[in-house]
Amino acid sequence: MDTQEIIKALDRLTEQSSKLDVGSEERTAMMSASIEYADSFIAGLKTVHGFSQKEPGDLSIHKQSKPWGELLKLYQNNVAETGINAASGTHLGYIPGGGVLAGALGDFIAAVTNPFAGVYYASPGAATIENEVINWLKTVFSFPDTSVGNLTSGGSVSNLIAFAAARDKHGIKNDLITRSVVYLSEQVHHSAQKALRIIGLEDVIIRYVPIDTQHRIRPDELDALIIRDYADGLTPFMVIGTAGTTDTGAIDPLDAIADIAQKHRLWYHIDGAYGGFFILTSRKAAFRGIERADSLIVDPHKSLFMPYGVGAVLIKDRDAMLHSNYYTAHYMQDAIADELIQSPANLSPELTRHFRGLRVWLPLQYHGIEPFIACLEEKLLLTVYFRQRITALGFEVGPEPDLSVSYFRYPFDTDTDRRNKQLMDAIHHDGDVFLSSSVIGGKFVIRIAILAFRTRRDTIDRALSMIERCLKEII
Repeated sequence: MDTQEIIKALDRLTEQSSKLDVGSEERTAMMSASIEYADSFIAGLKTVHGFSQKEPGDLSIHKQSKPWGELLKLYQNNVAETGINAASGTHLGYIPGGGVLAGALGDFIAAVTNPFAGVYYASPGAATIENEVINWLKTVFSFPDTSVGNLTSGGSVSNLIAFAAARDKHGIKNDLITRSVVYLSEQVHHSAQKALRIIGLEDVIIRYVPIDTQHRIRPDELDALIIRDYADGLTPFMVIGTAGTTDTGAIDPLDAIADIAQKHRLWYHIDGAYGGFFILTSRKAAFRGIERADSLIVDPHKSLFMPYGVGAVLIKDRDAMLHSNYYTAHYMQDAIADELIQSPANLSPELTRHFRGLRVWLPLQYHGIEPFIACLEEKLLLTVYFRQRITALGFEVGPEPDLSVSYFRYPFDTDTDRRNKQLMDAIHHDGDVFLSSSVIGGKFVIRIAILAFRTRRDTIDRALSMIERCLKEII
């Protein structure tokens, strides 16, 4: 192919490829339609059902293009209107996510400007924002300035990073794996066991520490288990505490566990993915000892109400974290001179990463911290309100939670578990407010997790009305 043929071919290709870089008029139309859709969606959240059993229609990808407005309708009908409405205050099941507008706009700006946030050399400003969010987290949880951290996609990857650092710090590899012991409670989030498996520690010994009537780890039992394992020639190396369990909202005795971990020289990890940011509230005393952890995870997309896809991990031993994650290649030689910990990619399995820091940094800068604290305090009080009201309807409730998750069941005369399952099915079929279920102490229970930033007292009243309405169908 001679030069003229190449030029003609390039002209034909450019005519097609340039469609990806839309012009000003088309950009304006697309963004205007998107803003109109987003505004309509948010305005409708006050009345929308929390759950729909509607199945999505055809979302397959075809060769031909579709108008932007048609795609937005397709999204609304087949995504926004199916399953759990996670943006609504009526999401009171599992652990609700967030979605504050400033965070969503942060994602939009991050995607449009598209900085490479993983490497300081590539985008010093983006990397600095990521690091400033980590620095703020250090102050919130009283971690030392010398500790390091990373913004991740959520608690699962945060756990993976923390456990890999613990593994490498204690040299848990080869034949030592099957003799090494991790201590946790049955209330720990399942992402802990999953992370252990992913990092090659599937065959470690897992000890489930007995819990008390408040669903918290018993320190005396933990200490006894560790002593027994040492006597049996095993290698205890990590204990996992939880600052806000998913099932019951319990906070383990963090300070007492820290004493035991320090005594036996174990890596102490705390999962604060759900409950960590409640340290900013009147419940701060319950978190005493969290600052003594070797590693800590929190999820801004839970109790900071940010859009899904942003977790965080803090680790005190920077050498262990770097050992697990730092690697380089010849084509990255221009970036090597940067300080290692300035580049988030050196502290995570990810090299290419979404610029997550902006979705946290922007809302904190725009709103300040006080509205976030007030929102968390509101959720704590709403939990008290719900428990008082549901008890008045004749339901049994679990022990008073440390945070904003509680469970309940109706004391049917016979077949209590089966009939509470029927009640749960009726609640899901109704769908006005989304609740979830669990099995605690061998009993089927219904859970309420009050965390969505749009949940207000009238939302709780809607939930109570729905529960009462569905109960009448069962009795």
